Amino acid sequence: MHNDDLETNSSRNPHINDIIGERSADLKRRGLLKGGLGMASLSFMGAGSALTGCGSSDGPATVAPPQVPAVPARPTALNFSAVAKSTADSVVVPQGFTARVLYRVGDPLAAGVASYRNDGTDDPATYDKRVGDNHDGMSYFGLSSTNGWDPNGSTRGLLCVNHEYLNINFLHASGQTIVSGARTVPGEVLREIYGHGVGIAEVARDAGGVWSINQASTLNRRVHAGTEMEISGPAAGSFMVTRFSPNGTRTRGTVNNCANGYTPWGTYLTCEENWAGYFRRVTATDNPNRSAKELASFARYGVGGNGNHLWATTTPDTADQFFGRWNTMRTGTSADGSDDYRNVANTFGWNVEIDPFSPASLPKKRTTMGRFAHEGAWPARPVAGKPLVWYQGDDSRGEYIYKYVSNAVWDPADASRTDKLAVGDKYLNDGKLYVARFNADGTGNWIELSFGVNSLTASNATYAFANQADVLINTRIAADIVGATKMDRPEWGAVDPVNGAVYMTLTNNSESLRTVVAPPAGASARAARVDAANPRHYNDPRETGQNQRGNPNGHIIRWLEPTPEALTFNWDIFLFGARAGRDAASINISGLSADNDFSSPDGLWFSKATNICWIQTDDGAYTDVTNCMLLASLPGTVGDGGVRTITSTDSAGNSASIQTFVGAAQGDARLRRFLVGPRDCEVTGLAETPDGRTLFVGIQHPGEDTPLSAIATPSAYTSTWPDGGTARPRSALVVITKNDGGRIGG
Repeated sequence: MHNDDLETNSSRNPHINDIIGERSADLKRRGLLKGGLGMASLSFMGAGSALTGCGSSDGPATVAPPQVPAVPARPTALNFSAVAKSTADSVVVPQGFTARVLYRVGDPLAAGVASYRNDGTDDPATYDKRVGDNHDGMSYFGLSSTNGWDPNGSTRGLLCVNHEYLNINFLHASGQTIVSGARTVPGEVLREIYGHGVGIAEVARDAGGVWSINQASTLNRRVHAGTEMEISGPAAGSFMVTRFSPNGTRTRGTVNNCANGYTPWGTYLTCEENWAGYFRRVTATDNPNRSAKELASFARYGVGGNGNHLWATTTPDTADQFFGRWNTMRTGTSADGSDDYRNVANTFGWNVEIDPFSPASLPKKRTTMGRFAHEGAWPARPVAGKPLVWYQGDDSRGEYIYKYVSNAVWDPADASRTDKLAVGDKYLNDGKLYVARFNADGTGNWIELSFGVNSLTASNATYAFANQADVLINTRIAADIVGATKMDRPEWGAVDPVNGAVYMTLTNNSESLRTVVAPPAGASARAARVDAANPRHYNDPRETGQNQRGNPNGHIIRWLEPTPEALTFNWDIFLFGARAGRDAASINISGLSADNDFSSPDGLWFSKATNICWIQTDDGAYTDVTNCMLLASLPGTVGDGGVRTITSTDSAGNSASIQTFVGAAQGDARLRRFLVGPRDCEVTGLAETPDGRTLFVGIQHPGEDTPLSAIATPSAYTSTWPDGGTARPRSALVVITKNDGGRIGG
């Protein structure tokens, strides 16, 4: 995840700590303050029920565990020795494993495209046939002999990989050309637009076990920030009208594609995260031309400014305003926006479904799943006759966790249909969106976000919703109104195939936004006190002495529902990021050692072959000691730990003690460091072949701390990975195999 997320949550929602007092009698009655196994015994031995409507914070404290299909047994031990922390400019994996680069930024995805020079002089027009920048979320789809989907195919398949943003200093010969605040070299902007989005590549393993791209494959494809797309679901229409699409059903492009998802019928979901900053909207000029509701929406999503890369200012523009469409100001005279791009920002912030097996198909933006800074969309295991469910995080400090439940129930016959986007219409255009509330007693509720429900009406005093399309376009505002729980940057999620528990990384938070006591007068309206689900505020000084206060190391929360479509759950905190050796009472609560300590969890993924939980980091707090990393875990389940009291203290001496629920200690036997990446990188994105013998891992933005002034001086680069020597660093996708041909991890 690129750290340009905008914190815009100014709601004053009640937080867990606000209700601790009123709930204390109930907590004592339930025995949840006694410590030990109180939570586990009450939560999982009682007879719970799945609700059909929204619950309150005073709802049932117990839910029954889900019934899940049989899955392969999780290994009892990890099959590698932990790698040490490292600041080397290399990818380090355990002895007995090999990591090879499969492809890098700029590598050709089509036959006849020239090899990448990696000096900023490559023809911009070829970038839509090259690997994009900053590899992130990904999925592997096995290929059959007829180029259809083979869910068990492990030697040949399609890799769908997100390309989140740009390592801009290395993309051009000597940086962006900007004259008087405008972009004057369209070719540079074309490179940047093509560098975003998704890459689809056919890959195969040869007899010697080495993977490579088939550059001649007709399935290879780039979906980028200029690709035409359909808008589907309730939000398509009037709120999306632009000069390009007067009926509001089409748009061009997808940007800031961070994590991902997939469907049980074999399509790829790419998720638009920090999209708001790409649009030009000069508020002093535009605000007088906009309604109060439009201004509220712009403020809540952070749409305002010149645009990250000034794409809208590019001259000369094309006849169809390929560049100017990034201007979301009201410049026309029409009543509906059909003569300008005032509504174009509404066409971003969605999950986008792509059929990787049909290169000619148009991707579809699925508006029923809500609009926010999508980190990803992670499915629960499909069960015949039951609704399909995806879990989602809004990656910004103080934002929320969501889930989407289809109205249609799963028909396994749909998995083999070839009209895959039509199947998507069935399940992803018709469903309900919910947002999470984490209660202080270790339970939680999913709150429905539907027009006419939970005060989301035309008469709401905070924001008068017009219809369901308005609710979905302004999902964040709707979640504010219903009282969702602010979280410490919800990023990746994953569902444990063994027991159905859902895991979500909460990467970190700052001192100003996660406070120990009530935020003082004048503090940011986004600030929230520590609470049971976000219980830490501490100082984690770097080895060089700089203080790092708030929750700089992050944690991983998890919850368990009776069934995925249920509206209640039990939760605990699986792991707390920390440096080994830090105070065990308030910081290193999970008892991490030198073999498994980490900071800022980001990527999260469960292997389908081994059920190992893989954890990736996107860290700035611990990089004085180690580069970012990948760890493997053999987790238990919600309730396997107990109740803990965590005391937080801020720089002013204010303190607070919070009751929370923690998972069982993992220890070195169940949690180990598997990989450490090169300098300045983020380790992000995972995929695996169905046989569990090949792991694909993304290495994003090595050398990103190199200043533009040093581009002409290779000796000043902070990284030259993966090519070494005097080469510019490049994001790349790494293939990891076990030297004896065995499964990865266990």
